[in-house]
Amino acid sequence: MTHRVLVPIDGSEMAEHALEYALETHPEAEITVLHIAGAPSAMMGASVGLALESDIEEAAEERAAEIFDGAREIADSHGVEIETDVSWGSPAKAIVNHADGFDVVVIGSHSGTLADRLIVGNVAQKVVQHSPVPVTVVR
Repeated sequence: MTHRVLVPIDGSEMAEHALEYALETHPEAEITVLHIAGAPSAMMGASVGLALESDIEEAAEERAAEIFDGAREIADSHGVEIETDVSWGSPAKAIVNHADGFDVVVIGSHSGTLADRLIVGNVAQKVVQHSPVPVTVVR
């Protein structure tokens, strides 16, 4: 039985599908939604924006709060409470580093624009290759 599920989320439609899948497939599990702050983008906008803040941690938490609010709405529709966590740096590395304490990672197949995926790389693919626990990729 699956007890702990990690769902990386970035506010994209695919990440929301992954959360829905995790909630439906693992209704008794503890679900933790992970947002990676300062994730690279095609123009490094998110990372640079955070770097210019006087309190980087607080700014990252504020940016993640909106994404977590959306995730909580999805979880509420299933009658489930979720845990939230914020991490830093490369999305794939952060997810893999967090995965060790979970039974499974449920991740969206892709997010962002085509340009983001080409420059940043396919996070889901990297997580599948390096995760210490099973990974479910949701389309």
